[in-house]
Amino acid sequence: MKRIIRERKVRNFHQAKWDEPVIFELHKPGERGVEAPQAESAIEAAVGDGISSIPENMKRTGLPALPEIGQAKVLRHYLRLSQETLGSDFNVEIGQGTCTMKYIPRVNEMMIRTPKMMDLHPLQHEDDVQGILEIYHRLDLAMREISGMDRFSFQPSSGTQALLTMASIVRAYHESRGEGERRNEIITTMFSHPSQAATAVVKGYKIITVMPDEDGFPDIEQLKRAVSDRTAGFVVANPEDTGIFNPRIREFTDIVHAAGGICYYDQANANGLLGITRAKEAGFDMCFFNLHKTFAAPHMCGGPATGALGVVEALAPFLPGPVVSRNGDRYELEEPGDLSIGKVRSFHGVAQTVLRAYAWIRSLGADGLLNVAQAAVLNNNYLYHKILQIPGASAPYIKGSRLEQVRYSWQKMTEDTGVTTEDVTRRMCDFGLHYWTSHHPYVVPQPFTLEPTESYSKEDLDEYIQALAQISREAYSEPETVKNAPTRSTVHRIDDSSFDDPAKWCITWRAYLKKTASPQTEA
Repeated sequence: MKRIIRERKVRNFHQAKWDEPVIFELHKPGERGVEAPQAESAIEAAVGDGISSIPENMKRTGLPALPEIGQAKVLRHYLRLSQETLGSDFNVEIGQGTCTMKYIPRVNEMMIRTPKMMDLHPLQHEDDVQGILEIYHRLDLAMREISGMDRFSFQPSSGTQALLTMASIVRAYHESRGEGERRNEIITTMFSHPSQAATAVVKGYKIITVMPDEDGFPDIEQLKRAVSDRTAGFVVANPEDTGIFNPRIREFTDIVHAAGGICYYDQANANGLLGITRAKEAGFDMCFFNLHKTFAAPHMCGGPATGALGVVEALAPFLPGPVVSRNGDRYELEEPGDLSIGKVRSFHGVAQTVLRAYAWIRSLGADGLLNVAQAAVLNNNYLYHKILQIPGASAPYIKGSRLEQVRYSWQKMTEDTGVTTEDVTRRMCDFGLHYWTSHHPYVVPQPFTLEPTESYSKEDLDEYIQALAQISREAYSEPETVKNAPTRSTVHRIDDSSFDDPAKWCITWRAYLKKTASPQTEA
């Protein structure tokens, strides 16, 4: 019997919508989900001794104002919220752009939920946690092979914190040589992630930005003019957020090294590079990988994440500690020495995330990691070719292949129809798809950033392309349909003017109550 293959259509999506209050509004005095056991006398005595040393102004005068809610109500609350959001388990998540959403193997999730992993505590004695310390050490060795670096720390809790750590190491290195005060400039590039400049500023550096040439590559002549005896370091992402890979990167690092600077590499997303090129051969002294991007661990709504930070041997003494070392058949936590920048967070990294990444690497092997990069680049260039055929869409700067992502532009469609990239964002919700624009401020006009990793099939990409193509058709034929979107999501259009008004920000429930309470209520 002949199989009938139907062309995939844009998904008819309608998201569940609940008039769900915030959890503090569900509070009812006296309701309980669990009954906490009475503390043992030894614990009460130990806590009592500790409390006596706490300053009076730091002690609570009452119980914390936590919501009191029964178990069933809690379950319903969070299940309803889960139905009102999209994520990598629900849709084709290539529209999250630089965040690199990919499939998380469920067998790895099962491993981190075993009792031995769930009950781990960072203050356990080394003798009791030899297994997970071995995983830290083995992941360190794998990362060395992947990057060419000589030592890794898994203490940074994010990519941005890894960037801050590297800027701190740059500062400490030059200070150890008596050049800390004079070397006060960090060079970066226009399309590198904003966190690179921001973290260097936190460490007191002046930022010099190398602008792109007409093809979007960092201008090497600008770099030559920028370096001096004030240069402390050079930080770059390659490929940059546009998806453009700079093939002359070794020339850039050589120029900075000749001026006495340190070169450090943002490899948060290395999906297009695994097994193909390494930080060492590009001339970098430090690099970091986001385990929650390249190595198939989840973002987890801002944490727990890990920015795996690697350095060459000369910079190893400056790493934060502790790091895991092998001593014969035993694994030990090696405390930092006098040159270390000190801790950048508590303890030594998120064990569950480290285990996920290690399991993913071991399951793939060297050939599998190379295949990840090849599939990611193939997926991206298929998407690139198809999107450039959609009316109103373009990709500024170089033509030809890109690496594993592209920052596209709807500038022509906006000029032709008045439909903006923010309008497209909301219309994509009606198809159950996520879509991201860019960092602010926009350096590519009317941007949208897509990144298909190795996880996505041709059918997945075609579904996403068809949704964008339909929105383009609507923009040119019935633009109000797009401008009034979303129509099938949990929300319609929101007034985002408050986002730029600090007087209206409420990042906690307590702040909300303060800003919304009437004078009578406050009295």
